[in-house]
Amino acid sequence: MADSIDADTRLALDLALTIRHDGQGGVADDLTEPGGLTAWVREHADLLPGADAFDGDAFIADAAALAAVCDLRAAVRALFARAVCPGDPSPADAARLLPVPQAVLRLNTAAALAPTVPVLTWDDGAEPVVRREAVGGAAPLPALLARAALAFLASPDRSRLHACHAPRCVRYFIKEHPRQEWCKPSCGNRARVARHHERHRKSAQAVGD
Repeated sequence: MADSIDADTRLALDLALTIRHDGQGGVADDLTEPGGLTAWVREHADLLPGADAFDGDAFIADAAALAAVCDLRAAVRALFARAVCPGDPSPADAARLLPVPQAVLRLNTAAALAPTVPVLTWDDGAEPVVRREAVGGAAPLPALLARAALAFLASPDRSRLHACHAPRCVRYFIKEHPRQEWCKPSCGNRARVARHHERHRKSAQAVGD
């Protein structure tokens, strides 16, 4: 991810991107079993408050944790689809998106799973900073992910969210410059090739007519 993207945005986007193109024309899901969630959380431990609870062997997902995170991801992707409107959402789940009120309720419910308190830090030579910490230890994973998604959706970064519509891509991405159309250069290359073939097909069809 680009350095211009903050931790909440990265975490929310990366959760959505556990639904991805499988490289063979289909869609892959990185969270089909608890082991996949365990690996994903450990890869993102640096983005999770109280990272020591999720690093190394400290976090091992079970079926309940997996179900909770997948439910949350469905809500995030539904709200991502709303965020990119009137553009088209990711084709991975465009036909089965949660209704927006249900998605909002699901995020708010997950975010409330652990109460937080504001905590002030003021280091020498620095400005004072207030952050929110879970009461009684690390917050549950769904609460952390929900709060990251809420922070992103309420931030200016939301306006930069787009669905990549290159052939076979199902990713969302944050637009880094005004002319960016695709999530990565390889998608742009595929899209240009597809456009080229479509122009030639139409030209050949016109000549045949």
